[in-house]
Amino acid sequence: MSKSVFTSPSSVKARLRGVVFDMDGTLTVPAIDFPAMYKAVLGEEEYLSIRKRNPSGIDILHQIENWSPDKQRRAYQIIADFEKQGLDRLEIMPGASELCAFLDSRSIRRGLITRNVKAAVDLFHERFGRTFSPALSREFRPYKPDPGPLLHICSTWEIQPNEVMMIGDSLKDDVACGKRAGAFTCLLDETGRYESPEYEHVEYKPDYKVSSLADIHSILQADFELKP
Repeated sequence: MSKSVFTSPSSVKARLRGVVFDMDGTLTVPAIDFPAMYKAVLGEEEYLSIRKRNPSGIDILHQIENWSPDKQRRAYQIIADFEKQGLDRLEIMPGASELCAFLDSRSIRRGLITRNVKAAVDLFHERFGRTFSPALSREFRPYKPDPGPLLHICSTWEIQPNEVMMIGDSLKDDVACGKRAGAFTCLLDETGRYESPEYEHVEYKPDYKVSSLADIHSILQADFELKP
């Protein structure tokens, strides 16, 4: 069921010229056990301590970026192992093909930003059969939640951030990136986890929240002027 949490002050529809997607958990079915990965990198005690201080979630790449080179290498290896397991189970999210076909029918641009590696993006493109361009992986710096990747895509497309929607399943990465860039945001919350009271006072909240990619069609048609 889709839920709009954005109220326009005007009856005039905003123009939408591009949509940028997260990959893991948005275009692909969640396949990485992130809490287990964070615990393996940080240790149980540190994981619980950071989780308590950060209700939106843990930014593991930020946590390890100032570690010593040896400790950082071990952390990245653990992350890579979990990501490899995710690639082995890669599955396209229900509704992703239909949503992309709808955007293509309206000539709306499609981009991708992920904190996963380029190899994962390449495999996704191969399995999905559709290409997202630009498709920015972890090798692009700065990475989400910094608005840099989204602003880079807007610049490449030569369109304004307020003509773009960022769609993802993470408040701390996708919604924060989109809001900080000045774009519309849509949070995919399949399980209703973000209904929990712990997320009531986060800094960045989405303009829209849906439980399925299939719910996004009606939002785009009702609230936006879809013009390339």
